[in-house]
Parts: sequence; C-alpha cells; structure tokens
Amino acid sequence: MLYLHIPYCHRKCTYCAFYSTVTGASTQPYVDAICEELRRRSSSMEHPLQTVYFGGGTPSLLPLPQLDKIVEAIRDNYDVSQLQEVTLEANPEDLTKDYLSELSRFQFFNRISIGIQSFHDGDLRLLNRRHNALQAVAAVENAAEAGFDRLSVDLIYGLPNQSLSDWKANLDRLEGMPVSHLSAYALTVEEGTMLCRQIEQGRLQPAEESEQIDHYYALLDWAAAHGFEQYEVSNFAMPGYKALHNSRYWNRTPYLGVGAAAHSFDGMRRRWNVADVERYIGSVMSGPIDHEEEELTMKDAHNEYVMTALRTVDGIDKRLVSPPFAQRLQEGIRRFVEAGLIFDTSTHYRPTPEGLLHADGIAAALFL
Repeated sequence: MLYLHIPYCHRKCTYCAFYSTVTGASTQPYVDAICEELRRRSSSMEHPLQTVYFGGGTPSLLPLPQLDKIVEAIRDNYDVSQLQEVTLEANPEDLTKDYLSELSRFQFFNRISIGIQSFHDGDLRLLNRRHNALQAVAAVENAAEAGFDRLSVDLIYGLPNQSLSDWKANLDRLEGMPVSHLSAYALTVEEGTMLCRQIEQGRLQPAEESEQIDHYYALLDWAAAHGFEQYEVSNFAMPGYKALHNSRYWNRTPYLGVGAAAHSFDGMRRRWNVADVERYIGSVMSGPIDHEEEELTMKDAHNEYVMTALRTVDGIDKRLVSPPFAQRLQEGIRRFVEAGLIFDTSTHYRPTPEGLLHADGIAAALFL
C-alpha cells in the first residue's frame, strides 16, 4: 500500500480538519520532493504494490505533467506488477473531458473518488465548495465517458438546516449515474475549522443527533434498495467494487505514506511526516526527512484493531485477537451483545446496523 498526500486546495472547506494549504506558490518544488521521498524510501517497501492512493487536499489540482512525474517516480522505484487499484481523489470542477482524456493516457489510475459532498447548491455554498450541482453531475459523466468504471462519490449528511427530505433527494440524484461506490459521512464539527467557529458564533445551528441518525437509516434503506452493500460505517459498494486501499487500513495492513503530514505504518510502528510544506520540502531535499514516530505496545495494537474492526460489517475476527486480551474482550463485549449492538458468532463479533452507528463509542468502552 502506498499513500501520497497532495496538500493543496484552491480554498479551504469549512468542515475540513485535514492538513492542507491554499495554493499560491508553484507546486513544482513539492512534486520534486515527493519524487525524492519516493526514491529514498523505496527500500522500506518489501512487497509489490497492490494499491496506490493519491489523497489530499486536492490531488486533481496538480497540473497533469506534475502528476505524471509522480507516477513515473512510482514506476521507476517500486514493483507495480501486481497493482490492483490506483485511486485519485478529485474535485468535480477539475474533471473536464480534456483532463480525464489525458489522465486515461497515463494507463495508471483505474479509480476516481469524487468529492461531491452534496447535489444542492445551497449546501455547497455552506461548505465553501467551488463546484455546483451541475458540475458534480458532469464530473461523473465525464469520468465514465473517459473509461473510468470504478467511480466513487463522497456525500455528507447531517448538515445544518438539511432536512431528511433534502438528504433523500441527494441520494436519489445518484440513481442512474455510473457510480459503483459511495462514501457517505455524517458531518462532524472539528475544532479549529471554519464550521466550528461559525457554530460557536451562533451563525449556524448544528444538526441534532436524532436528525443524523434518521439520515443514517435513510442511507441504509437507499443503499439496500439500489444494490449497494455496506461494508464499513460510511462506505457502500456495488458487488466487486469495494475500496481495496481503504479496506486495508481497517485491518491494519502496513503502508507507506509519502508527502507532508503523510502517515506510515509497518505493523507495530507509526511514522508521520511534518505537517508543513516548506519544512517538508527542505528536509527531503537537503537531509533527514522531518518526521516523528512511535512504537505501539501490544495493548495499543489491540485497541487499534478493536476500533477499526468495529467500523466494518465483518467486525472483530476472534482469531486475530491476541490471547492475553481475548478473555477481557469477551467479558467487555457481552453487554453490547445483550443490547443487540453486536452479533457473537463462532469466529467474529459483528456489529449490527445499530451497532455500526455507535461503533466508536463501543470501541472506546472496550479499550484496555
């Protein structure tokens, strides 16, 4: 697994807490640093790449020649003979017919994740998105016309002033569109974001928890009626179209992260690059890469597995739980089984639909 962080955006969305910076200066020095880090850290990738994910930020903001340079650095330094999935996160306004035609010529990307968030222009203005609803629809159609059949869209529910009927209408706009994967997220208000400040100032009223729950169950109903299978709290796919890369995060597969603020994981140690573009570029091009790291204890690893596994429909595989923790987990999970939030099978603790809704809280209660 390889993740590349492209931290540039045209402007900051009100809800976003990921590390990103608004473009102003040239992105070429950053691309050069990405390519150098790819070269320098290639020895840490012991196996052929199976998935690559360009995330951000806004990877589709990069000029195509710069994107091509990164692709060539991957091909030159890594074994790509077993690649199954290569994803590009993109904003709708970037996915013009010309852009997608050129992108298809790379013969590298086979999946595009489109950050639509809403098909309602009022919602998009609230979120400080640059595109409108018509551009969102056109982006999906353009991508399909260019030959990309693994298309994912992101939507957000539980927005301020978003009624249940508004949310259902958002979902219904997907009907008939060539989309094989849906990521639908409940809006969370993160500290330090513009959205958080607007709420603190009384300019916006956040959705009630009961409203978000109603939206979630409407999402489940819509997905089931349209052939989308839920495989994680926020992710739904047509048969055969699960996101391979993201699924492997949830089962703690090791991965390499390249770029400013990118995280890496080798099974027991986490590493993350400095969340500052200029410091990142300077360190990569002139000395040791500016980063921090931590060694996980067995207890840390167990808690991480519980947290990520309970967000999936498969749940916790009992065979993957370390023997020292198995008994305590069994005792702790009993009350959630009795409450109808967990199915206890011979091999797994699987969350029920309601259990998925409360996955983070259940996991926190089970931490050692």
